[in-house]
This record gives sequence, C-alpha cells and structure tokens, in this order.
Amino acid sequence: MSESDNAYLSSAGDAPALSPELSARLKRSPDGLVAAIAQDAETGRVLMMAWMDDTALARTIATRKGTYFSRSRGEYWVKGETSGHTQHVRSVELDCDADTILLRVDQTGAACHNGTFSCFDTETLLTDEER
Repeated sequence: MSESDNAYLSSAGDAPALSPELSARLKRSPDGLVAAIAQDAETGRVLMMAWMDDTALARTIATRKGTYFSRSRGEYWVKGETSGHTQHVRSVELDCDADTILLRVDQTGAACHNGTFSCFDTETLLTDEER
C-alpha cells in the first residue's frame, strides 16, 4: 500500500500528515503527545514505550519506520537512525480509548537505548506465582 492509498494520511503538502478524522480521534497528554508501545511482531514481547505526536505517527505510517518525539530534546527521532537498531513497522493499531498506539515491529538489534533487546529487561517487580 502506498502512502496515497492510506486512508489515515492526508495528501496536503509535501510531508505526510494525519487525516483530520484520525487526528480528531486521538486523545493526547497535556503536551500533545500519545503513548506508543513497540511490540515484537513475531513474539509479542513488549520492546519499548515512547511518545508520538501527529507528525511522528504520520511519518511512521508513511515510511514504516518507528518515528517518535523526544520530550527531553524536543525533536523527532527515527529508531535506529544513529544506532542501526531499526524498527520496520508491520502494523499500527489504536487502542479503544484512542490514547495509546501499538506498533508491531521487526526489531533489528536492541530496542532499548541501554543496549538490551527490550526496555523491560532490567527489573522485574512481580513474577508468576510458583505452583
């Protein structure tokens, strides 16, 4: 499917933009962002959480590259652009409240900035009960 065939993108201007309908549905934090969860498409393992705004989501849909907004740097970043640890986005889903985005990705290399495959590899607060 090309960008022009995607009903969730608008063809206004040169840069990809969300359709007005999708943009109106998103529920954002006070700073205009929506939580985005990246999940391994094969295993279902949660890899990371980051933030998106309309532009980051539109770029992700248009390019199939995980694109996020850095709150600390105030800029967009594409996963793997500097590290080589890329995310090919297979699908993008919106939760029932339209306040969280789920990206199912093919992750190459580490998803976490600390070098682990998942950002959820560091500390387990509760495990399955022993039976």
